[in-house]
Amino acid sequence: MAWYAYCIGEKQAFPELTRHRKPVPMESVHGVSGNQVFLYPASDLAVIVSEHNPAEALNQKSGVDHARVIANCFQHSTVLPFRFGTVFNDDESLRKSVRSNQRQFLSNIDKLRGKTEMHLKIFVDDCCGREINRNTSTETVGREYLTNLRETASRQRERQTRARAVSFQMHRLFIPLDEEVTCRLTESGKMVLDIAHLIERKHVERYQNKFATTIAMMRECHLQLSGPWPPYHFVHRLTRGAHVPAQTIATVASPAISGTAVAMPNPLAALA
Repeated sequence: MAWYAYCIGEKQAFPELTRHRKPVPMESVHGVSGNQVFLYPASDLAVIVSEHNPAEALNQKSGVDHARVIANCFQHSTVLPFRFGTVFNDDESLRKSVRSNQRQFLSNIDKLRGKTEMHLKIFVDDCCGREINRNTSTETVGREYLTNLRETASRQRERQTRARAVSFQMHRLFIPLDEEVTCRLTESGKMVLDIAHLIERKHVERYQNKFATTIAMMRECHLQLSGPWPPYHFVHRLTRGAHVPAQTIATVASPAISGTAVAMPNPLAALA
């Protein structure tokens, strides 16, 4: 029987596993395709899985179900999410993978215990304006073409400087334990910074309060906040070297969140 895998948690966080050596159903929890979710004991760990038919295609709803199960388990335990679409062909392949990576899994759980991820999305008006002559052909000759190249490079440097300044300001305001930052330019001419902050779970309310005051301070930007989430970005960083057989399906886009509202996150790659 194939198992669809959601995440790894601490066995001690699930009291029902103390009396069982076989998979135990999680009461009232259903995952991909509406299948019953099970706690699969593996030494000091619990692998959260559901039965899976490999012939069944995964879709966007499957991605939301995947993230929802992980969020449910995160209420009880530190978790290491699996990549969306990870399937173990049978019990032996699941046990073998956990055995070969057990030391790293336990170490990562210990590093992330008591921590959570908050996600900031910041929209910044492009300080350089829209690109001029974006479609200039490489066949264009002479001074005009070279001047356009220099101007484009100069605009790019200015954007990078602005993005670094905003990122630094966010770091100084929120003082996270760790962070992941990406930046992109939209077709409408805005820069978008995606910032994941790792913080202590006990400080979530303090973080949300700081976000409320930051909105008032940074009127030139539009800020969105979501969380708390399982530490998807930071699990991925810790587990890049782990080997877990996976079937990778197209990732599911996460909806935009305004204010402190909570929504299902994109099930980011966590165990590769």
